[in-house]
Amino acid sequence: MRASIIPKSAADLRVRPHLDESARQSFTWAGVRAELRGLPGGGINIAVEALDRHAEGPHAERIALRHIDRHGARRDFTYAALSRASNRFANALRSLGVRKGERVFLLCARIPELYIAALGALKTGAVVSPLFSAFGPEPLRTRMTLGNAKVLVTTATLYQRKIAPIRASLSGLEHILVVPDAASGSIPAATTDFSRVLAAGSEQFQVEPTLESDMALLHFTSGTTGTPKGAIHVHGAVVTHFATGRYALDLHAGDIYWCTADPGWVTGTSYGIIAPLLHGVTSIVDEADFDAERWYRILQEEDVSVWYTAPTAIRMLMKAGPELARRFSFPQLRFVASVGEPLNPEAVWWGKDVLGLPIHDNWWQTETGGIMIANTPAMAIKPGSMGRPLPGVDAAIVRRGAGGGIEHIETADTEGELALRAGWPSMFRGYLDQDERYRKCFAGDWYLTGDLAKRDADGYYWFVGRSDDVIKSAGHLIGPFEVESALMEHAAVAEAGVIGKPDPVSGEVVKAFVSLRAGFEANESLRLELLGHARKRLGAAVAPKEIAFLPGLPRTRSGKIMRRLLKARELGLPEGDTSMLED
Repeated sequence: MRASIIPKSAADLRVRPHLDESARQSFTWAGVRAELRGLPGGGINIAVEALDRHAEGPHAERIALRHIDRHGARRDFTYAALSRASNRFANALRSLGVRKGERVFLLCARIPELYIAALGALKTGAVVSPLFSAFGPEPLRTRMTLGNAKVLVTTATLYQRKIAPIRASLSGLEHILVVPDAASGSIPAATTDFSRVLAAGSEQFQVEPTLESDMALLHFTSGTTGTPKGAIHVHGAVVTHFATGRYALDLHAGDIYWCTADPGWVTGTSYGIIAPLLHGVTSIVDEADFDAERWYRILQEEDVSVWYTAPTAIRMLMKAGPELARRFSFPQLRFVASVGEPLNPEAVWWGKDVLGLPIHDNWWQTETGGIMIANTPAMAIKPGSMGRPLPGVDAAIVRRGAGGGIEHIETADTEGELALRAGWPSMFRGYLDQDERYRKCFAGDWYLTGDLAKRDADGYYWFVGRSDDVIKSAGHLIGPFEVESALMEHAAVAEAGVIGKPDPVSGEVVKAFVSLRAGFEANESLRLELLGHARKRLGAAVAPKEIAFLPGLPRTRSGKIMRRLLKARELGLPEGDTSMLED
């Protein structure tokens, strides 16, 4: 059995963390807002804070982005150069007649043009909506139609494969700006060369006046059924991005930072583009897909000091084995964080054992726009916990009552729904064209997250499961995460996904799906061993009654195991929206 806590001491900290008790006590959102530049007349603009604030100051020649292409070639952009490029793109949009509030969609791999386009569009007051480059034509058509896309920035290859088949149905899409690539060889007909319009634009641009309440970002998130929801975020969200980059990710001047998330997911925008630029650090942008050896080499060769990644990636590194990791060294790496779904305790300990640093889990949602609950550098870690609320975040465990009200649960270790008091700057301001759906997310001043959790006596929060994932078996409420974590403690298990399967006696029984690490074979002997391991760890009431082996588990591109898809396939039910499913 592992220890239940990983203590921290001064020896564990390479730099003094930003968040201590003094910072927590003195924190106000107004104080953070005052540190940013703002616009004349009291407005604020995300791109100005992220770029121009540095480009017009002493950090102008600091490297903002280091792009590593699929072949390993590197290309650096200073803050000044990135600001000038974004101005060129902003002027290009103006020349195309794009006005404040109109929608600019981005469908690119992690290439420099994506970052230039996102920041340039924000300067014009346009609304930026990033898309997963792995989406197929139909999910793309749905999102661009719902979002009323006026401009699309994409690559020649992605256009030919995914946009050309649906182009005729996108009646509101007026301009398609295409980045040339080696695979395509030419710019498709009826599109515009991104490089040409960028080169033609002036490097000077008068930023559109934007208010804190002006829409800036549109992120689509999928539910179990129905069409995707477009979560609306505003320019004022930048205050949360700045505060959480400081306190949750502990960004300091001089850091080399790597967020592995695709900007088509909210993490890749909030913490892959905006937050690191706000803090003037250097961001590593790797264009290639996951490869364990490549990732370790990047950590080593780029002297990465702060690394933000996802549980799926960590489990894949675990699956590759510690021997590969030990071929590399990361003397500059001082902080590792994870988000996307809860991080199993074994993965937290793996970081400590193999990387020399525990993995710091944190929690937030597309709707929250930024990190809300986190394990921060100075905190002792309780593996399996998502940590404690950040300064300015008021969290609670509640129970929904009749008539739309809520009851606060004050007893420690009691499960309920995680709720947040409304008012943090990056809180979503609506679901696009779904006002009633938005209103149902709130009970008075509290945003109801739909996540079930519990809070222990020390104020640490623990994820139990989505409200529609919790298993009700013979009178017990069983959180799938707890069962999955226990299974992952077994040396054979790389990943686990748990569902409730209908049962005439118990209501539901727990069924687990597991994929195995290299060197282990799926057979009856191992299945029985895993059942016994889980029963010993969890007890008969909670342990799975059935275990099935799969080569891999269905996941979203953001790394979340799709339990509802496991359940739908097990029971022969409709699969619902699968547009977020990883290829």
